[in-house]
Amino acid sequence: MKHIGENVIRIEAEALRALADRVAGSMAPAFTEAVERLYCCAGRVVVTGMGKSGIVARKIAATLSSTRTPALFLHPAEAVHGDLGILVRGDVVLALSASGETEEILHLLATIKRLQIQLIAMTGTEKSALGQAAEVRLDCSVTQEADSLGLAPTASTTVMMALGDALAIALAEKRGFKKEDFADLHPGGKLGKKLARVRTLMHVGEAVPCVGPETHMPDAIYEMSRKGLGMTTVVENERLLGVISDGDLRRLLERRGKDIMDLPAAECMTRNPRVIDPNEFAAAALNIMEQKKITSLPVVDAEGRLQGILHLHDLWGTQMV
Repeated sequence: MKHIGENVIRIEAEALRALADRVAGSMAPAFTEAVERLYCCAGRVVVTGMGKSGIVARKIAATLSSTRTPALFLHPAEAVHGDLGILVRGDVVLALSASGETEEILHLLATIKRLQIQLIAMTGTEKSALGQAAEVRLDCSVTQEADSLGLAPTASTTVMMALGDALAIALAEKRGFKKEDFADLHPGGKLGKKLARVRTLMHVGEAVPCVGPETHMPDAIYEMSRKGLGMTTVVENERLLGVISDGDLRRLLERRGKDIMDLPAAECMTRNPRVIDPNEFAAAALNIMEQKKITSLPVVDAEGRLQGILHLHDLWGTQMV
């Protein structure tokens, strides 16, 4: 059976290569125009399709929305039973139909035209009713489906999916979509946690170990033990002067013994420690911790004021370590 699986994949891969050639060649003007119309859309991108094309349409709508192009899926059969109210002036409809003759989608054309909504069609037939009604037609034709009967939507839906992804990513690039935008739109799950901001994970307020520069070491050690982060910050007028870590304490004891108990924190601290901005990504904080082999990282603002402490344990919950 493995040769059947291989053949299916090769047919679909060839269909994708042919699509890429069209996007770079004969379909380039239409693709560019479709991106421009979607970019200028004052409303939402309403994606519709029936059957397997409808499943692909749902995914395209989701990808558009997750890259900051507001989009939703409209089931064409449900549309003619009341859901047509979803469509409003200013929307753009992206309709998927391999044949371009899907009856349920053709029933939407009168409303689309009445509301003066722009129509972009993904079809495999140039002279189809849907293709001729659309302002822009994107050619998603395939030479063959991947099943032995040539009937099951396989290569055609693969091409539709890839073409939808191409539109979404081209739009994202045109909008200047950045990692920060992606983080804002994906706050949940492992991906969202990886892109979490330091400010959402750090210890703040009374949870932050903090002493003044004149604090004597017994009190500084007590603060370290009480807060349980393996260190304390040394702060004056809200600004971070340095840190004292468990490692600093061990090294001081090895060099000077119990004499350190008579010293103020300012004489025992590590000056100019590594810090991070509260708006940085958790991944950046993890990178610093791994490079410097530290477990706690002070969080300071642009003026050097202490905002909080990020501990390696806080990043364990992000599934990044």
